[in-house]
Amino acid sequence: MDTVQKLKAGFSLDLGPLKEPLGVIRVLELVWVFTIFAFATTGGYYGSTHFKIKCPGGVDQHTDPVFGYPFRLPANPYQITLCNKSRSNETFLQGDFSSSAEFFVCVGVFGFLYCTATLILYLGYQNVYRQTSRGPIIDLVVTAAFAFLWLVCSSAWGKGLTDVKWATNPDQLILTPSCKDICEAGEFPSMGRLNASVIFGFLNMILWASNCWFIYKETPFHKDPNPPATMEEGGAPEP
Repeated sequence: MDTVQKLKAGFSLDLGPLKEPLGVIRVLELVWVFTIFAFATTGGYYGSTHFKIKCPGGVDQHTDPVFGYPFRLPANPYQITLCNKSRSNETFLQGDFSSSAEFFVCVGVFGFLYCTATLILYLGYQNVYRQTSRGPIIDLVVTAAFAFLWLVCSSAWGKGLTDVKWATNPDQLILTPSCKDICEAGEFPSMGRLNASVIFGFLNMILWASNCWFIYKETPFHKDPNPPATMEEGGAPEP
């Protein structure tokens, strides 16, 4: 209870930082939902690939294997419907790309939480943030770490997405033993959302890296630790 009361007592809403670059970029990261878009476009994805068997009489048998986040493709087996209405043995999409996808989403979620916490700190506890040099220094280190993590996870997920596209390409699926010589490739899976997620990932990397400069200006590394004396402080002007 004492901790809650202290937090309430120390809270003082000040929208001034929103007019400064430090606050503006945090708003870009949060309100413009770059971070949310990055992990939501990946975490909520569900799609399917398509191929068919051309049968006599013009009645084609369609097969639509499904897949989605976290992109453990063998987790969704499918069966091919033959011309005599029978079904083949279960077949599996090949490849497990969950590590890069889950890493990307994890960085996005934690980035969103940290961005929310720092925005509350800027607006409600600005006096605490600037009271010592510790706050800006910690903020700088964490923000730089997130910029690096965005670079790594976006690169990894970009490579993982390329592999997902290859593994779900209908032109590749019709070459499997159960489908070879009898199947015809259909529509390629719609992956616009996943392409956008990679773009948002690199945009986040740029935003977080840019924010490092504005946070750096709040640290003692940038500010002069021994400012020149002024007339009010009793210093004499130089001749």
